[in-house]
Amino acid sequence: MSQAEPEALPEPPPFRYPPPASRLRWWKEVLYIAVFYGVYSFIRNTQGSAAVSADHAYSNARQVIDIERAVGLYFEQGLQEAFLDWRWFIQFWNLFYGTFHFAVTIAALVLLFRRFPARYPRWRNTLAATTGLALIGFAAYPLMPPRLLPASYGFVDTLRVYGGLWSFESGPVAQVSNQYAAMPSLHFAWSAWSAFVLYPMLRRPWSRALILAYPAATTFAIVVTANHFWLDAAGGALVLGVGTLVGFRLAAATAHHPVEEPVPNRA
Repeated sequence: MSQAEPEALPEPPPFRYPPPASRLRWWKEVLYIAVFYGVYSFIRNTQGSAAVSADHAYSNARQVIDIERAVGLYFEQGLQEAFLDWRWFIQFWNLFYGTFHFAVTIAALVLLFRRFPARYPRWRNTLAATTGLALIGFAAYPLMPPRLLPASYGFVDTLRVYGGLWSFESGPVAQVSNQYAAMPSLHFAWSAWSAFVLYPMLRRPWSRALILAYPAATTFAIVVTANHFWLDAAGGALVLGVGTLVGFRLAAATAHHPVEEPVPNRA
């Protein structure tokens, strides 16, 4: 009589990491962002352009123009002039310059928080690091934008001439705005950040093409409105690259959970 085979032991349940010690809460994130942006704005604009020598900013602008001429890519004035007769076109880009910069970035943050919470800390930190690095650039290299250059350069301040939702010359804005905070371009850096964040969320080809075109459209906007040189956008790309390294490493160093595990959001 043969012996009965031993009964197979049940498989142990799959290992699960313990729940993370900290959870994302929307009100905390809003508070963090509001405080950070408030501090950023205060440092950037605490004394406005009056705190920076116009001669210094103008000298740096001539350096940028010399570099662009040296590589054969000083085209900003010609590009703007080609569209100055299209008033509605310029007004659209004035609107784009003044609104998309904030609206798209905020929308990307909100969607990232709600739909991809595991990715949120890395990209939030990236945005903060990029913005902080830009502050260093503004302080180290005050740059006169094309619209403020002498008339001999041929640039037009489209916000002043064609109009928009606001103007740099309005009383409150003129008093607090640092108009020489042009290198690097945060408009470009934030637009590229938004594209990296939003692209994985999109499934339709047309929407993906649209978000990939957004940084290029932003570059066109900052040039055609004479708020930046194209080299400022290159500076924006540089601070975004460094900010991404800092943001991702900071998120990894402070994480209480593995990257693969989602972090639940709670109100």
